[in-house]
Amino acid sequence: MNVTLRQLHVFLSVAQTRNFSRSGDLIGLTQPAVSRSITELEAQLGLQLVNRTTREVELTDAGQSLATRLPRVLDDLEATLLEVADMATERRGRVRVASSPTLSANLMPECIAHCEHTHPGMEMVLIDRVQNATLASVLSGEVDFGVVIDPDEREALTTETILTEPFCLACPPDHRLARKRKVQWSDLAGESLVLLDHASGSRRLIDLALADQNVRCTIAQEVGHPTTIFRMLEAGLGVSVIPLLAVPPQGLSPLVVRALTPQVDRHIMLVHRRNRALSPLAQTAWQLVRDVAAERAVAQQPIYQPTYQPK
Repeated sequence: MNVTLRQLHVFLSVAQTRNFSRSGDLIGLTQPAVSRSITELEAQLGLQLVNRTTREVELTDAGQSLATRLPRVLDDLEATLLEVADMATERRGRVRVASSPTLSANLMPECIAHCEHTHPGMEMVLIDRVQNATLASVLSGEVDFGVVIDPDEREALTTETILTEPFCLACPPDHRLARKRKVQWSDLAGESLVLLDHASGSRRLIDLALADQNVRCTIAQEVGHPTTIFRMLEAGLGVSVIPLLAVPPQGLSPLVVRALTPQVDRHIMLVHRRNRALSPLAQTAWQLVRDVAAERAVAQQPIYQPTYQPK
């Protein structure tokens, strides 16, 4: 049965006016168009709804039954459609966002605070997981979207780069590399490195950079969070390659940070499952994280302390 809303509205108008011409005037159709619409509706239903006379239109029993029930049905349908349409402007609810530890610690708190200030009806729930687990939660639909480091596999994902930042060197202030304002990757040869482990999205990129620069060094320790790296460097266990975002705004005192050349960047991306549209509320949260990252990109400058001068 292929009954259209237009046919139902035309019939309801005819049932109320009992006249094709007057119905046409009310709904903006010609008398032949009204008649044709009623005929098509009757054909779809397989029964006659009106008796046509020269003076007026009379409803059959079937037509009277339909005319009695139809207003409530159309009202319910209109209310349902309006309710669905209101979802486009919905600003209340919960959005679940997964992100890897470095981003959870250094980007997402600002996003959540911004959300509470600008969208008080929206609750952004952070799921803090290593990168592989973050991607798995996105693909399974457990979260609305994720914030990750450039993933190796993107086929099942829709991605958007929101921030690009360089890797840099962190080391104790009395280390030989602290005397340089810019450090070559090749200067790391032979050094003991304390690095993020392979659960981090950054580790793959660091390993690729070391390989591209033909740098051979010792991996002294592999840990899960930059804070652990910093404590190990303070204990004199080596030097590290870290993303700039991991450096607090006030710097890393008592450690120092140096630019690494040639510059190697990592890309921070928003990701959601391909072919699964974000809800309007999740799209608002996506835009919010994108905007905060854009502000960070403009405001953040590399924090490189003055070159260490030995006494």
